[in-house]
Amino acid sequence: MSGSVVDNTVSSGNSSAAIPTDISGQILDLDEDDDLEVFSKDTTLTDGSSLNASMQTSSASMINQYKFEEEEEDADTKDIFVTVDNPESHVTAIETYITYRVETKTTRSEFDSSEFEVRRRYQDFLWLKGRLEEAHPTLIVHPLPEKFVMKGMVERFNEDFIETRRSALHKFLNKIAEHPIFSSSEDFKIFLTAGSGELTSHKKQGPGFLSRMGETVKAVAAAVRGVRSRPQEFTDMQEYVEAFSQKISSIDKVTQRIVREQKEYLEELKECGPTYALWSQSEEELAEPLKNVAGCVDKCCKETDEQVKHLNDHLIPVLHEYVLCADTLKAVLRRRDNIQADFEAKTEALATKKADRDADSKVLSLAWGSLVGRSPEEVKQQKQQKLKGEIKEMRDELDKTEDRLEWANNALKSDWTRWQKGMRTDLRSAFIDTAERNVSYYEKCLAVWESFLQSQRTDAEGNGNVDFS
Repeated sequence: MSGSVVDNTVSSGNSSAAIPTDISGQILDLDEDDDLEVFSKDTTLTDGSSLNASMQTSSASMINQYKFEEEEEDADTKDIFVTVDNPESHVTAIETYITYRVETKTTRSEFDSSEFEVRRRYQDFLWLKGRLEEAHPTLIVHPLPEKFVMKGMVERFNEDFIETRRSALHKFLNKIAEHPIFSSSEDFKIFLTAGSGELTSHKKQGPGFLSRMGETVKAVAAAVRGVRSRPQEFTDMQEYVEAFSQKISSIDKVTQRIVREQKEYLEELKECGPTYALWSQSEEELAEPLKNVAGCVDKCCKETDEQVKHLNDHLIPVLHEYVLCADTLKAVLRRRDNIQADFEAKTEALATKKADRDADSKVLSLAWGSLVGRSPEEVKQQKQQKLKGEIKEMRDELDKTEDRLEWANNALKSDWTRWQKGMRTDLRSAFIDTAERNVSYYEKCLAVWESFLQSQRTDAEGNGNVDFS
């Protein structure tokens, strides 16, 4: 691994350039949706039933190893800083996509250098998220930008869309960098430091298609089987997530509708100013007030435009981000349930096997012994020995699954507290910021119209025509 890595070439033959104002006419590859996202829902079906090589197998060592901080890290103690910026479009004969510069500064000793710079596309971020979920099925991985299902919903690669996506990717990496477990992941380190060729090679080391299909089948089977006795604390979590999901989704939809209506209002308002100005040309007696009204409307248009932009850029992304966080939490709880379902199924299988061992199989032994020419007692002992070995294997596997379930439960409980604190901080900040912006917006619009009223009072008093008191 190189000390300071710069990955400016994504694939041979690509042309890298600053983002053009309009490249919507370029040919897009078949997986273009992988690079057209805003926040992503859970994309893996890992049930956590297979131990990753990087996971500990002893419950004591695993649980004691993972310590979660109750307080957020201060800037003075943070030892890894990640920035996502400088998006570039890449156009080839068969595809058009965007890469982002990922800059890392760190004082950690496990890194070969203190600074790294690489370029990554969305597929790389998606790979990192999947690897973290595979290794830690019940830790909460922050959501990624999601794919737009319908093409044409937004102009492809326009500046606002790209900036929204860049900001989301930046937040994703910084959430990983702040996490006490994810930030120490080897996959995260490779993502931040490896050249494009090295990263591609590392990706190929993951589980194959058949392995992933096997895990998917296990996950579906566990989901169908369900759990018999989920601990109450996880039932409470599930109920909280369902309620949170409904509320945040409703607020997200209403806020988006309000912004759409404000944009329509703004378009109507933009037509008023010129109309008043045009009218003033044919009304000599009202010319001055009409011009003043036109000026006030224009000023309010400017403030309304800023208000809409602020809501669209600051409040809506946060609300939608936590809509997707709710989906992530549901997936994490499902994976926890799948691990418990696996444990319960293995417990039942072991109990059944023990019952077989203890059952009287004398009739079967006599029949089998007469066929092979051996004494019934010899056959019975042989069968009992075989059952004993099978029971030992099943008990060992059950112990490992119990360790995995205990780790999963403790990891989720710790990360749940951490997630709630971060969520409340983010939403509180967004609400306060929106409230302050609303106050500023209405105060400025109020000042504009008060200025108009004051000018009209002054003119009326000068002419002695109207009493405004």
